[in-house]
Amino acid sequence: MTTTTDQTTQALLDAIRARRSFALNQLSPEPIDLAAIPLMLEAARWAPNHGLTEPWRFSVFAGDRRQALSDAFGAAYRHMTPEARYDAAAEQGQRKRVWLAPVWISLGMVPALNDQGVSRMPEWEDLISVGVAAHNAHLVAASLGLGAKWTSGAVVTHPLVAQLLGLEPPARLLGFLYVGRPAVAWPQSTRRPLADLVRWETDAPPGA
Repeated sequence: MTTTTDQTTQALLDAIRARRSFALNQLSPEPIDLAAIPLMLEAARWAPNHGLTEPWRFSVFAGDRRQALSDAFGAAYRHMTPEARYDAAAEQGQRKRVWLAPVWISLGMVPALNDQGVSRMPEWEDLISVGVAAHNAHLVAASLGLGAKWTSGAVVTHPLVAQLLGLEPPARLLGFLYVGRPAVAWPQSTRRPLADLVRWETDAPPGA
């Protein structure tokens, strides 16, 4: 039997290869059509999840509603920074970052609990499911010509920020996917050859 690559499969591979992560300074701060966001989240909610736990939770911040996020980032920086190392300019940098991308989508993980209050599935499986959901959303963003990146630093995942989003333990805030129109040329990238990454335990490896 010969396997051929049809147009649908090739289009999917092309979309995966074209996805890139954009730094905030590579995006335009101008608003985007918010109709793109439900498409991204629709793709996200079809990520695989063991036990059908559907652990992902999202909050979307755009326009003036980003002010709450800005305040939370500033408060998180102050809370986590020792007084001797506090830098007012650094706090302002954390506050201002939300205005560099027009849309911020929080990536939360809420485990499904049994009657004893214990997660039905290992936490790592739910975490991976949220990761796949974020990747699905990112792929759709890229297919629409939008730049995005999953940011997960200490400030953006701080408990004060998680509290704003209603992600109290055992829920977890895993970061944000920010989205905007690219202000630079679409980045190029490369990957190591597949032969360097795969060990075939077959009688006749493909292409041999």
